[in-house]
Amino acid sequence: MNSEITMELLKAKGANVFQSNDGADAINKFKQSEEGFYDVILMDIQMPNINGYEAAKEIRALHRSDSKKIPIIAITANAFEDDVRLSLNSGMNEHLSKPFDPNEFIKKLKDILI
Repeated sequence: MNSEITMELLKAKGANVFQSNDGADAINKFKQSEEGFYDVILMDIQMPNINGYEAAKEIRALHRSDSKKIPIIAITANAFEDDVRLSLNSGMNEHLSKPFDPNEFIKKLKDILI
């Protein structure tokens, strides 16, 4: 449900949004895209098959020019300092805890993308 709300919020702001059902699908979509196709990755931590931490590490390890610089933002209910540290150590740029304020979320995205 949170992902649906987030997707609708982003679409209302004019974004093109693509969703993955699990970490493996997220990695494959990124691999199969043209370099620079995605502007940002919003990564759920608790996904089936491959969790968000592992998916971020695999994306960062790809041999493409955009894999090291694309912003990856963890979106998770996990809000402890250890959770934030795990997100950052796996290669993510930011860690947002759910539930989050939609206006703060959009501001953070703008800050990252500009």
